[in-house]
Amino acid sequence: MGVPLSPGRHSERNGVGRLTSVPLARARELAAEARKNLQANIDPIAAKKAAPTAVPTFGDMADEFVETMKPQFRNAKHIAQWTMTLTEYAAPLRKKPVNEITTADVLEVLKPIWLTKSETASRLRGRIERVLDAAKAKGHRTGENPALWRGHLANLLPKRKKLMRGHHAAMPYAEVPAFVGDLRSRSATAARAREFTI
Repeated sequence: MGVPLSPGRHSERNGVGRLTSVPLARARELAAEARKNLQANIDPIAAKKAAPTAVPTFGDMADEFVETMKPQFRNAKHIAQWTMTLTEYAAPLRKKPVNEITTADVLEVLKPIWLTKSETASRLRGRIERVLDAAKAKGHRTGENPALWRGHLANLLPKRKKLMRGHHAAMPYAEVPAFVGDLRSRSATAARAREFTI
């Protein structure tokens, strides 16, 4: 029984690969292995389907997710922000297989910046959650997402401090004429806008 080695479509599906990409010695090894499997009544297609697929690391999954979602991002800056947070801030997660990431792992990444860089921490948590959801959708994870906020991390992290956007102190009335005079001496558009506002 011969092993198809022609570079056609048939060789890719049922043979050992293209003639140009598989050296003859390797083709002979693969053919011997195929004959051995046939003698043992092992269906090569069923065996290939049953073989467990390798679980990607968080880093690989994050990179793939960003690449896949690029068309929905608003601009290059948005892509860069996703890439930076999932690379720098989530560095401790990147080498871990996605199916092994736990709540403790997510907290280890979030806690150092949760109160000091609240906005970044919140975005990072959401991005980790999206990557892990994508991993689950691809069959690489099961169970609850460890980066889920409501009903999960909300019970383990304090509420973030919201940015205060209150009123600024008013300039004393007696200082306004000198300030306007200073603005008029400037040629910038911002100076004209500030003068108009006053």
